[in-house]
Amino acid sequence: MACAIAALGLSLLESPLMAAEDEEKLDSVARSAHVLKNAIEMNLKPRDIVTRKSIWNAVATVMATQGSTNAVLHFLAIAKAARVKWTLDDFEVVRRKVPVLCDLKPSGRYMAVDFHRVGGVRQVLRMLLDHDVLRGECMTITGRTMAEVLSEVPSEPSSDQDVIRPWSNPMYTTGHLKVLKGNLAPEGCIAKTSGIKEPRFTGPARVFDSEQDAIKAILGKKIKVGDVIVIRYEGPKGGPGMPEMLTPTSALIGQGLLESVALITDARFSGASWGWLVGHVTPEAAVGGTIALVKNRDLITLDADKGLIQLGVTGAEIKRRRAAWNPRKSRYKDGVLAEYAVRVSSASEGAVLT
Repeated sequence: MACAIAALGLSLLESPLMAAEDEEKLDSVARSAHVLKNAIEMNLKPRDIVTRKSIWNAVATVMATQGSTNAVLHFLAIAKAARVKWTLDDFEVVRRKVPVLCDLKPSGRYMAVDFHRVGGVRQVLRMLLDHDVLRGECMTITGRTMAEVLSEVPSEPSSDQDVIRPWSNPMYTTGHLKVLKGNLAPEGCIAKTSGIKEPRFTGPARVFDSEQDAIKAILGKKIKVGDVIVIRYEGPKGGPGMPEMLTPTSALIGQGLLESVALITDARFSGASWGWLVGHVTPEAAVGGTIALVKNRDLITLDADKGLIQLGVTGAEIKRRRAAWNPRKSRYKDGVLAEYAVRVSSASEGAVLT
């Protein structure tokens, strides 16, 4: 996300990934203060910088660097705050145009500081600019355009490293954050495909109505190879607050199962996650989305190539189950979280307050 905010134009391009202990961090802080002072004097405001084109630049950078699925939520929300039109489908448009250029963890080999030392986000942005997928005319916090800021950066990464791949030899030919749709997520959901070995996964559902119940099952060795774990009622309204499923995925790693099962949820994931993990399923369970109607042993199919998430039951059966479904009581009866659960929007709209 630090790289994405730099690509958005709101921070210095050299600042995102330097190690906290390094001397250059102090130089970056000093330069950042100077740039901020100049921006105030120029009356340069965030809404002058955050535009549809600059959001495109940020999302393109997320795709090129194998960024987190959380970027989808963040940039839907940022667009809303900036009064810019940006939808879930726009992520798919960017994904098709931008290759994954960086071999970074969790599904790759290198760390963020390795990326920084070989050119970092500046190098990636210059490559995107030279291949016509970066909007160089966008303004940055420096008062210069993105193209001007990148003018002295080499067109190609150094040949003595393999953290950043050349454009002709990317990690993947298209971006890794894939929007899936189907009868299980008609409004869409997000899969991070850089960590999967097979583009298609079909298996029986193992359904849990909370993160805690799923963790107990995983640690109790009740999950089998080929299962599709469903964790629901953890979305923006159901959580409330859409928690990260870091503990269940960590437990799956501990059991040696992360690459042989799938997990779908109306919650979200940590950037440290990989494998067949599908989050932000919308509509969420708390509002009666199809994920609320899944039963144990139902077959679920995930297909990255087709952009599909499908529950293997008939439309008539889904309609019957929906007629019998009753909303769950909110976990909070009063206070801030109760009010939040009432007002928060769908994850497909950034989980913003309405």
